[in-house]
Amino acid sequence: MTEQTKFNQNPLVLLHGWGLNHQVWSQLLQALPKELDILTPDLPGFGLSPCPASYDIDSVLAVLAEQIPDQSVVIGWSLGGLLAIALASRYPHKVKKLGLIASSPCFMAKDNWPGMQSTVMQQFAGQLQQDLALTVERFLAIQAMGSSTARQDIKLLKQAVLSLPLPSAFALQGGLELLATLDLRQEFAALTQSVFILLGRLDSLVPVAIAPLLQSLRPELQIELLQKSSHAPFISHQDEFISLLSLHIAA
Repeated sequence: MTEQTKFNQNPLVLLHGWGLNHQVWSQLLQALPKELDILTPDLPGFGLSPCPASYDIDSVLAVLAEQIPDQSVVIGWSLGGLLAIALASRYPHKVKKLGLIASSPCFMAKDNWPGMQSTVMQQFAGQLQQDLALTVERFLAIQAMGSSTARQDIKLLKQAVLSLPLPSAFALQGGLELLATLDLRQEFAALTQSVFILLGRLDSLVPVAIAPLLQSLRPELQIELLQKSSHAPFISHQDEFISLLSLHIAA
């Protein structure tokens, strides 16, 4: 193994997004170098992880922190990225380096900040009360919008979801509220760890227009743009994703 392909020995932690579970990483894990020490915990209340009595940010982070070794390279996708920012800020000994995939320190659109419209979030919250499974399926479809492999991406995401019990409505609602209410831009700007982010140009949930704004918050931020990808680049464009990821986790 050459010096260029040597990976650091810090644990690599992958945090999945809303409505899903650790199985969403299954195909990626098969393709990543075997020498990596990879952990894929379920977010609290998702997959096989018990749901905390209160789904506030402090309770969620406390559960995650127990599962993540000190000095890990923590990479979060979507909601997992939002939680990873909070973890890096509030449990800095847990996070040596932070990576974000199709994620943002503030998911909701605000003045001079692109993001999801509140009406979209309200629709999901309302639909959860009527049909939990259908709401998750619709959300998966939005994540793949714009990708040339959208049909296959949705199929893989559905397989991941259905391989484990569906999350409770309480966890789904709690996750939506975190996405709707958390604004971690100041915490993101103040992080002491190095940070990189991978964005999909066709992403309808985390618009690439945030890239220069993120750069203004952290001038040293390393941003990678996947030109043909939507919200799940590790599924739709796995080879390109791994190539970019490897640049940032290599020693």
